[in-house]
Amino acid sequence: MSYRIGSGVDFHQLVHGRELWIGGIKIPHHKGAVGHSDADVLLHAICDALLGALALGDIGKHFPNNDDNYKNIDSKILLSKTYELIKARSYRVVNVDSTLCLEEPKIISFVPQMQSVIASILEVTSEDVSVKATTTETMGFAGREEGLFASATVLLCKV
Repeated sequence: MSYRIGSGVDFHQLVHGRELWIGGIKIPHHKGAVGHSDADVLLHAICDALLGALALGDIGKHFPNNDDNYKNIDSKILLSKTYELIKARSYRVVNVDSTLCLEEPKIISFVPQMQSVIASILEVTSEDVSVKATTTETMGFAGREEGLFASATVLLCKV
C-alpha cells in the first residue's frame, strides 16, 4: 500500500464588514477574513495539504486569486474540487489533523460541525478529522486580532 503525507498552511487578515467562515461554517464574529474567495483559512490549509501530498502544487495554482470564477466562492467547493484531483490519482484520505490559530472567537463549540462538513467532503468520518485551536496569548498579528492562520496535515492512501 502506498501512503502520502502532506502539510498546508494559510493566513488571512481579519477586518470589520466581512463574514467569518472557518471549516465550512459561518462563525458569528465582529470581524471576518479577507480573501478572493470566502477566505476560509482552515479549508484552504487542508486543500494545500491534499495537493502537497501528491506534489500537485498549491491552492493558488489550481484556483488563482486573479480568476473571477473564484471570486467569493464557497471554499467547500474548492475543497471538493481539490479532493476530485486526489481521487483521480486513486488516493483517498486516511485522516486530517489541523490547527487554527486565532485569539477570538473561541471555536470549541463549532468544532463538531466543522468536522462533519470536512468529513462529508473528504468521504471520511468525523473521527478522521481533527480540528484544534490555539491562541498566541495576545502576541503578534493573531493575538491583536489582525488575522488568523491554520495548518493542516493529511495522510493519503492509494486505493
